[in-house]
Amino acid sequence: MGNHLLRPAPGPYRRLFSASGATAFTAGSLLARLPMGMSGVSLVLMVAGTRGSYALAGAVSAVGLGVTAVVAPLIARLVDRHGQARIAIPAVVLSVSASAVLVLCVRREAPDWTLFASYAATSCAPNTGGMARARWTHLYRHDPAARHVANSFEQVADEVCFMLGPVLAAFLCTALFPEAGTLVGAVLLLSGVLLFCAQRGTQPPAGSGTARGRAPLRTAGMPGVLLTFVCTGVVFGALEVTTLAFAEARGHPGAAGALLGLQAAGSCAAGLLLGLRAPAASLPRRFARCTAAMAALTALPLSARDLPVLACCLFLAGCATAPAMVTGITLVQSLVPEDRLNEGMTLAVTGILTGVSAGAAVAGWTAEHLRPGSGYWIPCAAATLAALTARLRATRGEGTAPAGCPRQGAGL
Repeated sequence: MGNHLLRPAPGPYRRLFSASGATAFTAGSLLARLPMGMSGVSLVLMVAGTRGSYALAGAVSAVGLGVTAVVAPLIARLVDRHGQARIAIPAVVLSVSASAVLVLCVRREAPDWTLFASYAATSCAPNTGGMARARWTHLYRHDPAARHVANSFEQVADEVCFMLGPVLAAFLCTALFPEAGTLVGAVLLLSGVLLFCAQRGTQPPAGSGTARGRAPLRTAGMPGVLLTFVCTGVVFGALEVTTLAFAEARGHPGAAGALLGLQAAGSCAAGLLLGLRAPAASLPRRFARCTAAMAALTALPLSARDLPVLACCLFLAGCATAPAMVTGITLVQSLVPEDRLNEGMTLAVTGILTGVSAGAAVAGWTAEHLRPGSGYWIPCAAATLAALTARLRATRGEGTAPAGCPRQGAGL
C-alpha cells in the first residue's frame, strides 16, 4: 500500500492516451496529416521536374489552393452535420483517386489543363486534424485540463507535419522519381483516414443535419485571427525555401534537411512544454505575446552568415511558432460555435496552407534574383504583421474569455 501511494502519478500526456482507442485514432490522424505538408513541395518538384516549368507548377498549386479554400470548409461542415466516417471516407477516396489521375497525366504528358483539373479535385481531402480535436473534446467533455493537454498535443502534431512534410517530399522526389512524393502522400492519406475512421468508439455523435451557429467567417474576431494564420503559413513556406537556397549557396545542399529538422524540433519541444503549463492570461493577450515572440525570434536568421549559426537561429525560431499556433487555434475554438467547430478549424488550416504557398513562391523568386539569405526578410515581415494584428485584437478585447475557464468544446 505504501509503495502504491508513493508511486508518482502518470504525466498529463500519458493520462491523455489512457482513453480506449485514443492511441489508434491519433496514429491514423498523424498519417493522414503528414501529406498536407508534403503536397505543395511534391507538386512543384513533380511538375517542374517533368515539364521544366516552375511557372506552370506555381499556377497549378495556386489553383489547387483556391479550390481548397472553398471546398475544404464545405467538407468540414458536412462532417459536423453528418458524422466523421460517413463523410471522410468517400471524400478521401475521391481525393486519392484524383492524385492518381494527376500522376498519370504527368507521366503521359497530358495537356496542362488536366493538371489543373486533377489537382483541384484533390482538395476534397478531409481535415483530419479538426476531426481529431473533436474526438478529444468528446472523450474529455467533462475534463477541461485534459482538453488543454490534448489541444497542445494536436498543435504540435500539426506543426511537425507541416515542418517535416516538405523535407520528406523533397527527399522522395529527388532521391527516387519526381512523382514519388505525390504517390507516397496519397498512400499515407488513405491509410491514415481509414485507420482513423475505423475507431468508431471515439467518434463524436453526428449533428442534427443542420448547423445553427453563426458561420465562422462571420464570427466577430475570426477574420483577424485567420490573417495571422496566413502570415504564419508565409513564415513556414519562406523559411523552407530560403533555407534550401542558403544551404545550396554555401555548398551544402544536403544540410537543408537537417536545418529544417532543427526548426521542427524546437517547435515540437516548445509546444509540448506549453501543454504542461496552465494558462495565466486571457486568450487575446496570450496570443499577442506569442506572436510578438515569433516576430522577434523569426528575425534571428537574418544575422546568420554560416550554417552552424543558422542552425541555432532556426531552432530558436521554431521554439516560437508552436506557442503562437497553439494559442491561435485555441482562440479559434473559443470563437466559433460548437456545431461549426470543424469548419472553423478547417478555415485555419486553409489559411496556413495559403500562406505556405505564397511564402514559398515569394521566397523562390527572391532566391533567384537576390543574394542568398535575403529571403529571411519575408518570414520576418509576415511574423511582424501577425504580431501587430494580434496586438490590435488584444487591445480591442475581441474574443476575450475568462482565463482558465474554457467553454464546452473549446479545448482550452
